[in-house]
Amino acid sequence: MIPKTMTAVLLTHHGGLDALAYRDDVPVPVPGPGEVLINVAAAGVNNTDINTRTAWYSKKVTEGTNTGGAGGFGEAEDADATWSGVPMTFPRIQGADVCGAIVSVGEGVDASRVGQRVLVRNMLRTYVDYRPYECWTLGSECDAGFAQFCVAPARETHAIDCGWTDAELASVPCAYSTAENMLHRASVSAERVLITGASGGVGSAAVQLAKRRGADVNAICSSSKAEEVLGLGADRVIDRNADLLAEVGEKNIDVVIDLVAGDSWPHYLEVLTLGGRYATVGAIAGPISEIDVRTLYLKDLTLFGCTFQEDIVFENLVGYIERGEIRPFVSKTYPLSEIAHAQEDFLAKTYPGKLVLLPPAVTL
Repeated sequence: MIPKTMTAVLLTHHGGLDALAYRDDVPVPVPGPGEVLINVAAAGVNNTDINTRTAWYSKKVTEGTNTGGAGGFGEAEDADATWSGVPMTFPRIQGADVCGAIVSVGEGVDASRVGQRVLVRNMLRTYVDYRPYECWTLGSECDAGFAQFCVAPARETHAIDCGWTDAELASVPCAYSTAENMLHRASVSAERVLITGASGGVGSAAVQLAKRRGADVNAICSSSKAEEVLGLGADRVIDRNADLLAEVGEKNIDVVIDLVAGDSWPHYLEVLTLGGRYATVGAIAGPISEIDVRTLYLKDLTLFGCTFQEDIVFENLVGYIERGEIRPFVSKTYPLSEIAHAQEDFLAKTYPGKLVLLPPAVTL
């Protein structure tokens, strides 16, 4: 029997770790038409969870993610502090990665789906009527996986058949779809690719997914994590503090997959070959960068900002998992009650790969 209340972490306001409230009296959501109710088994930790909590998306913020990751950003404004630019409604249950099992369905959804093991696409299109370049982010515009239960659109909740653990599956939705989307948008194939932030969740996913496409992968990360990144398939690891131009040379990279930005950003354009492509979906080192427009047009470069995801991106990921073409990279799991500790470890870059939260088990 589905309980009336559940354990969840409520984001009560934009701010530091003190904005997260662990509660055991939160009403269990009820699936509406076209929705399913999921008993959440695991939910990964992602930059977007922290950026949303701290209001980092506000244009008033000019520092990197880590600067206010624990305490928030005093200069941020609530009005533009979400992906969509629409002010957030509090309290909000965050958690962009949802792995679990369907336990009930709303009107119009086949009841045979109850019991399916599922992953939820984190960039939801149902709620914006599938309009191009619009989406809701799971855990930002609607409640998500830092709880024992969550609802999601049935058409964006994917049944999956594989032998991975719940924690391993929960490492996929946000990080892997973000990485795959960049590679998809930039049409990466068997060519020379440079990946920044390669030891993190998205970066390590990008290494695997780029190798799957036959790319020659140059990965930037700290030297202490080089062995793990090489183990994921990188052909070469470059220390993040090294002189990139000296290590790579000018015009020697076909595609840059960038998650970092910051002061190093101009160098990424310098290493691109004529006609090269640059794709980004993050700026953990800082969102404000300088560009020499002459480099852009004299080298015929193409720049991709990658948030919106076509349906095929998540569908492909499910196929890659079920065919054994990628593998999970989870460094540590935490009980949901230790969300603050998990986010502190995430911000400190203590571990490579993914960190995953486990809600308390529910007896149904």
